[in-house]
Amino acid sequence: MTLRTPLRASAPAAVVATAAALLVGLVGVPSQAASGPSAAVAATSDRHGKTDDTLVFGHRGASGYRPEHTLASYKLAMDMGADYVEPDLVSTKDGKLVARHENEIATTTDVADHPEFADRKTTKTIDGVALTGWFTEDFTLRELKTLRAKERLPQTRPANTRYDGLYEIPTLEEVIALVKKENRRRGTNVGIAPETKHPTYFQGIGLGLERPLLRTLAKAGLDKKRSKVVIQSFETTNLKYLNARTPVPLVQLTSAAGAPYDLVAQGDPRTWADVTSASGLRQVAKYADWLGPEKNQVIPRDAAGFLAKPTTIVRDAHRAGLDVVVYTFRDENQFLPADFRDGTDPNTKGDSFAEYRAFLATGIDAIFTDQPDTLVAYLELQDEAA
Repeated sequence: MTLRTPLRASAPAAVVATAAALLVGLVGVPSQAASGPSAAVAATSDRHGKTDDTLVFGHRGASGYRPEHTLASYKLAMDMGADYVEPDLVSTKDGKLVARHENEIATTTDVADHPEFADRKTTKTIDGVALTGWFTEDFTLRELKTLRAKERLPQTRPANTRYDGLYEIPTLEEVIALVKKENRRRGTNVGIAPETKHPTYFQGIGLGLERPLLRTLAKAGLDKKRSKVVIQSFETTNLKYLNARTPVPLVQLTSAAGAPYDLVAQGDPRTWADVTSASGLRQVAKYADWLGPEKNQVIPRDAAGFLAKPTTIVRDAHRAGLDVVVYTFRDENQFLPADFRDGTDPNTKGDSFAEYRAFLATGIDAIFTDQPDTLVAYLELQDEAA
């Protein structure tokens, strides 16, 4: 596929007035005082003159500044100039798709504080890994709506914890409605990039994700080839299923280690190394439009954490006809290569611009980031220097 020039350049010059205006999805709670990223948002909200083709994917929204997978996080990503927002999708007991990074929700909601759900705590094996906690498939949507989101990384992002307890778990329909509303208000065309989480697992318990996803997109009029939607998965079987049933672009997510769980479950010996080989990528291109590798597959790190020589994965993907969106970029030291860290505090923000420069030099087409404003600011500086 050919990437189109991002439409965030046409956004109004004053998208954001105050940080308080960014608070959406509140449950009867008044706006809080402006703090956090407000200055950065204001600095990057004018998209006039933006010509760089690099696409900005708001990873779980703007999860560097708000609890992930909340309407507040998605709206903030739009305020910051993201081209896409990403809702990870899992299923409820009654077959509704909701936005959570995992179906286990103890780390991202206040479920443990609800005594009425204490007996729902259990241990399950998800994709071969035993997990203990509370799982979305054991709750109806109505029950999940009584929970509230909380920051997943409170030690890393303590400022985000002030939003704990404010936001509901949104449905896919609610995410789409928010994006449509904000696009109309701004005159923009920000898209959505839903990811199906653990599709083999959910299919095995009778709560397959694919049909509800396709129905929801069709109902919203987002099932056309030109719809601003891309669907992602770490599995291959469900992407092949989707490829036969929807014209919207598909993203094959990959990892530097292990194998797609659907292949493991089928007894297929292929690993991620096989899938992302030059010949493997030609097979991926038969059912997907994008490759979504993790950062270390593009530029590995040495034993000391410094960047090593880039691999050929971007070149090989492009030769196969795949565009490349890389995950996940974050500003804090602990997530950066050693080359770009600032001091020794793992939570201090380092030189993200230098990391973006190194990875964009490999020819990638798009980036998943927790802090969309940082990437947008970098791209705007590059425009100004051109």
